[in-house]
Amino acid sequence: MEAFHEIEGSVASLPYVNVDTDQIIPKQFLKRVERTGFGQFLFFNWRFLDDDSENPDFPLNRPHMKGASILLSDHNFGCGSSREHAAWALKDYGFKVIIAPSFGDIFYNNSFKNGLLPLRLPEETVQNWMEKGKDDALTFKVNLEEQTVEDDQGIIHTFEIDPYWKNMLVYGLDEIGVTLQYGDYIQEYEQQMKMRP
Repeated sequence: MEAFHEIEGSVASLPYVNVDTDQIIPKQFLKRVERTGFGQFLFFNWRFLDDDSENPDFPLNRPHMKGASILLSDHNFGCGSSREHAAWALKDYGFKVIIAPSFGDIFYNNSFKNGLLPLRLPEETVQNWMEKGKDDALTFKVNLEEQTVEDDQGIIHTFEIDPYWKNMLVYGLDEIGVTLQYGDYIQEYEQQMKMRP
């Protein structure tokens, strides 16, 4: 995975509660076996009308939200089924950070494993940002090592993150990469096992 230290990027606001993984990436697009190419189908049923044209009422289709790398949303983002494709689709679309008051547990863990940074911040803060972001372009700076989000007003907000997940993202490691860090210990253990009668 790509190492994550700090990003500065534009912000998209999706002020919906309980955004489930079937809305993030609908089931009809799960036949692909690669981890790439899912971004084009992100929020497909919301982003597009029946004639495949863009839905002008869907927030992410507003011009000032296109190309955003930071997504704001409401409570319980990523709830529903455990499909890892949801994290793949968000990342492939271009998002690097998802900020919400709360997340579905499985989605939260899947995000880290796939190089996405899900951040829990207070509801009032997120709501204020989403309200402002409806009509105005926002740019935030997220620093993982310092565990801070700097908003468009220059106000610094801190966030908590498990040291295990932080280490994985900072060093660009997936779970296999984390295991390989202990390669010498694993080999030493295997040698000891071979020497046992």
